[in-house]
Amino acid sequence: MTVLFLMLIMTVLGLAAVTVSGLENNMAGLTRNTETAAIAAESCIGTAVNIIQQTIDQGSLPATFLSDATPAGPVPQLNSVTLNQEILGQSDNNLDAADGTGAVPNLVMSVNSYTVNGDLDRLYTKARAGTAMQMFGGYDGPGSGSAAGGIDILYRINCVAKSSLGSTKSRVTAVYSCTSTGESCQKKI
Repeated sequence: MTVLFLMLIMTVLGLAAVTVSGLENNMAGLTRNTETAAIAAESCIGTAVNIIQQTIDQGSLPATFLSDATPAGPVPQLNSVTLNQEILGQSDNNLDAADGTGAVPNLVMSVNSYTVNGDLDRLYTKARAGTAMQMFGGYDGPGSGSAAGGIDILYRINCVAKSSLGSTKSRVTAVYSCTSTGESCQKKI
């Protein structure tokens, strides 16, 4: 009877060990999927910053970013005019959204097994730090004004990566400050 009782305890302990091991593998897999989704969403942020900077530098959205270009770019042709207006300040904070609740997203990318949608919104402009009107420096102040690079343009970039195989989803949002003087955009938040 004692031997049977010990066998029963050993069996229960063995089943518990197998169950815990299986749960740990599932948790590791979910963590890996979540990290991969976050990396896919981060790649959308980098692409969006590149699009913003090149659009500001060239004065319009470069055709190489459009979905009908060869090779296809991340900007849907249906949204190219809206995106160009948003970046250049002709339309602020449109209702398009990365999570599919609004109109066509500004960016649509495929990264491994993830579909990534991105939304770019121009938030506002402000005088660049250190270039605003200085005391007794005149109206514009030394080195300020849009011609002298004294304006920062703030953009919110929102990217959502969804797995095509499962229910993994990751959202990354960042705010960048860009100028029209050829300098690169700087991450603020």
